[in-house]
Amino acid sequence: MSSQHGGLGGTARRWREFQGEGGWAGLLDPLDLDLRRTVLRYGEMAQATYDAFNHEALSPHAGLSRFARARFFDRVRLPAHAAAYRVTRFLYATSSVAGPGAFILRFASRAAGRCRESNWIGYVAVATDEGKTALGRRDIVVVWRGTVQALEWVDDLEFAMVQPRGLLGDHEGCDAMVHRGWLSMYTSADPESSHNQVSARDQVGNLSYGTVTVTVTTLSHILPACVDRRMKALSEVRSLVAKYKDEELSITVTGHSLGAALATLNAFDIATNGYNVPAPAAAAPAAACPVTAFAFASPRVGGSAFKKRFDIIPELRLLRVRNARDIVPRYPAVFCHDLGAELAIDTGASPYLRSPGHERTWHNLEVYLHGVAGMGGGGGFELAVARDVALVNKAYDALRDEHGVPPGWWVPHNRGMVLDGLRGR
Repeated sequence: MSSQHGGLGGTARRWREFQGEGGWAGLLDPLDLDLRRTVLRYGEMAQATYDAFNHEALSPHAGLSRFARARFFDRVRLPAHAAAYRVTRFLYATSSVAGPGAFILRFASRAAGRCRESNWIGYVAVATDEGKTALGRRDIVVVWRGTVQALEWVDDLEFAMVQPRGLLGDHEGCDAMVHRGWLSMYTSADPESSHNQVSARDQVGNLSYGTVTVTVTTLSHILPACVDRRMKALSEVRSLVAKYKDEELSITVTGHSLGAALATLNAFDIATNGYNVPAPAAAAPAAACPVTAFAFASPRVGGSAFKKRFDIIPELRLLRVRNARDIVPRYPAVFCHDLGAELAIDTGASPYLRSPGHERTWHNLEVYLHGVAGMGGGGGFELAVARDVALVNKAYDALRDEHGVPPGWWVPHNRGMVLDGLRGR
């Protein structure tokens, strides 16, 4: 089953509006139909990380993507995305935050390829030529997965604040502070991991020194420990910006829950450190392309000084999508502040969902996307976009019984098992 939100409507003509050029003024209540489609498109790209993630603890590929990059969108049943985008890189993350999960949730052997402490965390995609025509520009998208593994929940519960060194550009001395757990996921590396010898940040990035650029993922085994973090850049984004420097570009970052927090840090990093700026020609400086984050169910990321820095960065915009019944966007309740503009939804108004529901369904991304598809003005609910209501039951039992959709129906074929003719199983 695939999402059915239809075409791209007026995106090509109005894409700058939808990427937040005017702060989404006049577009959110009532929700503009083409902006609604835009939010759904990026939300579905975030949902794909859940649908592709290998949860099977006994699998030698646990913690990784079940699907390869080449047919990724086809395999997660997003044919419209498959035509409009291609995945260029997978991203992996770990955490340096200590907690109970770091000690009791381990795999028996790293040699077996198991990745409890280092997981697939998302991907980078770029618009195809067909997608560029429909979207009105060459869109580069960084997608961050939300919380799945127990070790990541340790980060969710760690509310200490730290300075985001390496992300602040020329303002390293300022007093901006961010959530320690989110920053750890973004910047930690695991030297014993085949996927995460460098951080998630540096997988999207590379190392630059003077006129020489070295890709981190290629030479991670010889990187000097003393390299300053300010020399590290976001290589996949930078290489795509360089490749398409003569075209109209946008950079979009998206995620849900933990992924929304990572998306916020990543968008800030890109815009602060100028990785949205093509290498300038000799005659004139290059213009920065817009960087927009679509953050679904995002916890708060930083304090008041971080918010001030975030708000004044040219070409940086953020739209938070928040379900009225979801408690996660309210946390951390102290020291942290909301960023950007807010698109408020209330899935409690949906006649399709069980009432009152519970915390897991209120926070679930498919339920969020159902809310975006049907949210009306004045608190009403009517599906303005043809999006199958069965999608909300992918992982949970959120739909009313009269719709006849079993709960938790998204199950990979035979849970990933295939017949081995040599062993008979």
